[in-house]
Amino acid sequence: MTVNLAPSPGSSLKPEAQNVSALKQVFQTIDADSCPGSYNFHLHTINSDGRSQSEQVIEQAIAIGLKGLAITDHHSTKGYEQAQIWLDNWKLNHPDHNSTAPTLWTGAEINAELLNNEVHILGYAFDPEHPSLRPYLRGKSTEGSDNYPAARVIKSIQEAGGLAVLAHPCRYRSTADQLIPEAARFGIDGVETYYAYNNPNPWKASPKQTVLVKELAEIYGLLGTCGTDSHGLSLLVRI
Repeated sequence: MTVNLAPSPGSSLKPEAQNVSALKQVFQTIDADSCPGSYNFHLHTINSDGRSQSEQVIEQAIAIGLKGLAITDHHSTKGYEQAQIWLDNWKLNHPDHNSTAPTLWTGAEINAELLNNEVHILGYAFDPEHPSLRPYLRGKSTEGSDNYPAARVIKSIQEAGGLAVLAHPCRYRSTADQLIPEAARFGIDGVETYYAYNNPNPWKASPKQTVLVKELAEIYGLLGTCGTDSHGLSLLVRI
């Protein structure tokens, strides 16, 4: 399936990084082979708990040949902002290669409470200046406040025009078949279907967990995503 990343008429005034309709199309094509060579929607920089500079992330994404990615630092969009500036400059200096440049969407990873678990919710393609996200993009968790429940986080991401995705749903105290239905009840858009839970090198989505999460996503009509959750110097592995 060919994905059209051009802005739709309704999103023509929004930057490419907030093109949520194009991102939905991409998520609908994601499979076990998409990550880490074609797409990567879970990456960290020094702006949270990663080791890579933002500029290194986007430069490496170009070298790998990624079609699209999102930097998902914890409670921060500084990594995205820095990478976007670098990417814009790269496009100006390489006009003949603009068609092969990856699409960089806005992203962040936000802590939330779901069934008495602290879970992580990934936000994508949102407006980082939207008032609803101010409590969540200050570099720290909102634990203990009215903004901490997952329902509130999901709603805030969507109010900012973005998609909300439950990160690594098999990594919590409660099971995926408990958490995903509850997240779906609160209107979550998707789940991180393809994730490597035992940090293999080379990266490969964990087969057993992938089957479970994919089945649940289909039952509840959720989008599926993938990402290496990179915290190190390589986008191809987690650490």
